[in-house]
Amino acid sequence: MKKIWLQLRSYYGEYLLLIALAVIIGLIVGVIDAYFGMGLLAITDIRDDHPYYFIPFLAIIGVFIIFMYQKYGKNSQQGMGLIFDVGQKNASDIPLRLVPFIIGGTWLTHLFGGSAGREGVAVQIGATVSHTVGQKLNLKKHQTTLIVIGMSAGFAGLFQTPIAATFFALEVMFVGQLVYPALIPALIAAFIASETSHFLGLEKFQVFVSDAFAFHFVNFAKLMIIGVIFGLTGSLFAKGLAYLKTFMAEKIANPYWRIFIVGIVLSILLLLCHGGRYAGLGTNLIAASFSGQTIYSYDFIAKLLFTIVTLSVGFQGGEVTPLFSIGASLGIVLAGLFHMPIILVAALGYAAVFGSATNTLLAPILIGCEVFGFNYFPYFFIVCAFAYFFNFDQSIYGKQLKKIQM
Repeated sequence: MKKIWLQLRSYYGEYLLLIALAVIIGLIVGVIDAYFGMGLLAITDIRDDHPYYFIPFLAIIGVFIIFMYQKYGKNSQQGMGLIFDVGQKNASDIPLRLVPFIIGGTWLTHLFGGSAGREGVAVQIGATVSHTVGQKLNLKKHQTTLIVIGMSAGFAGLFQTPIAATFFALEVMFVGQLVYPALIPALIAAFIASETSHFLGLEKFQVFVSDAFAFHFVNFAKLMIIGVIFGLTGSLFAKGLAYLKTFMAEKIANPYWRIFIVGIVLSILLLLCHGGRYAGLGTNLIAASFSGQTIYSYDFIAKLLFTIVTLSVGFQGGEVTPLFSIGASLGIVLAGLFHMPIILVAALGYAAVFGSATNTLLAPILIGCEVFGFNYFPYFFIVCAFAYFFNFDQSIYGKQLKKIQM
């Protein structure tokens, strides 16, 4: 009996320590996310006001980014791959320098017009902070749990969707398997990071949706079909990104020449295509999708192509916000084709393409609910389920472990 009591005390004592650390990690990551996010929005405004002052120099800044990473970055250039390796216990160290490198590289990429996101950056920030805390306290056996806590805090601090952030962190490293031991501390870290960044002035993206339709066979069939299309789109993004990274590395082995040559081509095409419409995060396409502004039928595929090319040659940034914009703008097109409520289908695309490309199910359903309203849960559930099934097990995260065999 005494032995059982000692084991329980040891287990719950360690778990209480993880919860206490989750509070600290949430605060730290929330602060970093807030200033990273607000800085990125300011940079976006500057570039949008003066696209011809910045976008032509994308290739030069790309060479600078590669130089800094190769000279001083060590293994931090592995990015999300390194986070997954440590979370899956295939590696043991994430250098703290990853944080300033990924923030600086992402800011420069966006200032000069690269089409990239921010979520991957925030997740890397969170995981690096939590891993560093764990190292300082010699908590190696809780390595995976700490990575999940950090990823959850990073996602939530930037997007302020703590429930989605929690389940994203729990499910993204291992397909079909949740890291349940991290649930409570990850949830606490997510809420604290979200509230911290909000308190510091980072605004949450949220849309009021008033559209709905009755559930009957025809409408259910439409939801199934658009779910499949969103799934295929996310799969195309993930597969295309992986293929292009390999292709570019094979065709132009020197990383400096690779980013310089492709950077020149990108800058020319970005300016020719509506003067920088497809540069940066894609928040302009998201805003246009939900405010009745012009969305072209080719916006989604243009943003997809610009993003995978940008990220395939070494520019820094995430993938998720471009995925949101791809899904929302595709949703506008599909709503017209299937005679469905425009804003609702754009919202469904926003969530489902993200879920397909990341090979996650719970996170996209929940992010749809947190951004657009929990009363639309049935719609998000159906569409995201079909998108997940029809992504053919592709993921933007190449180190994601696929353990489930059917």
